Amino acid sequence: MTKSELIARLAERYPQLIAKDADFAVNTILDAMSKALADGHRIEIRGFGSFALNRRPPRVGRNPKSGEKVMVPEKRVPHFKAGKELRERVDAQASGSAASLAGAAALE
Repeated sequence: MTKSELIARLAERYPQLIAKDADFAVNTILDAMSKALADGHRIEIRGFGSFALNRRPPRVGRNPKSGEKVMVPEKRVPHFKAGKELRERVDAQASGSAASLAGAAALE
């Protein structure tokens, strides 16, 4: 799902929201999440998952063009860990789809 699809679904699900309001709501939430991560905070959404920062230590890399060694600085990268409820819902969908495919194949 893309950001524009999310905005369209919100506007469709809540008719009192026009697309412009749904766009504002989605942008506000994403901006707040981005700012929290940039400030080094952890984000937890119950039933969905959590966002945290992983530290990648400095390392020696190679320039692919010239082959010379290059120092790659330390990085902080966002990391998402799915919550238990989300994992179970995705697994139930996947095993339900696999079971229906297996059933359809058995009928042939």
